[in-house]
Amino acid sequence: MGLWTKLFKKQGSQYSENDRVSLKAVQNITGYHFRNLDILLLALTHRSFYKPTDKLHYRESNERLEYLGDSVLGLVIADLLYKDHPDLREGQLTKIKAMLVNETTLANVGKSSGLNQYLRISPEEDKLGGRMRPSIISDAFESIIGAVYLDGGLPASFDVITRLIYAHKQEILSDKAQKNFKGELLELMQSRGEGMPYYEVESETGPDHDKQFAIIVSVNSTKIGSGIGHTKKEAEQKAAAMALDFVQNKPDNTKN
Repeated sequence: MGLWTKLFKKQGSQYSENDRVSLKAVQNITGYHFRNLDILLLALTHRSFYKPTDKLHYRESNERLEYLGDSVLGLVIADLLYKDHPDLREGQLTKIKAMLVNETTLANVGKSSGLNQYLRISPEEDKLGGRMRPSIISDAFESIIGAVYLDGGLPASFDVITRLIYAHKQEILSDKAQKNFKGELLELMQSRGEGMPYYEVESETGPDHDKQFAIIVSVNSTKIGSGIGHTKKEAEQKAAAMALDFVQNKPDNTKN
């Protein structure tokens, strides 16, 4: 029996069977073995997990760890990109970094690795599809990074982030779903001197757990695109994609 197995059995005895399974699985996925299992368990705990009537110290969630993990993730990815791409300018590095650390990427990694199956969420949230919700998965992923940082420092954080995200950089960057239509539209409009895109919520429909947002984008009070999505961000991207297609097929007056 290995040293870590003995340590896990000793620490894990205080947890429920489900928690022991989750703790072991997540450590295998990340490739990092925690000295303090409590902090990993906290990283897996969504705020819905405990009932409002539970005592305060039993209702801690992963939100503070998410805040920390977001900063650690950004630092590590920025460091790796800076060292690996001495030929790229600041703007190019910023775009690549944004694609590697955004909600879509983190949620996809969480799903493909199976991390989302081990999140601690309420039965009600689970029934509403919370275990597959990108925002919940990406927040938990950042929380795990925060937990790794507190437990093992930056070296451990670099190792986990490199294994789960940076090693798949090319695959992530080639994903068409990652395209930043809003950024491209803004750059194009600025280059043409036609004004700034303005996004507005046209309508919100559906229950809280399954809302749909209709967004319109306009320039100088002229509507140039629209989009519908389950989040404002998704709807804005779809609206920007339509607007980008419209603008790109419109004559460029700056060339006259």
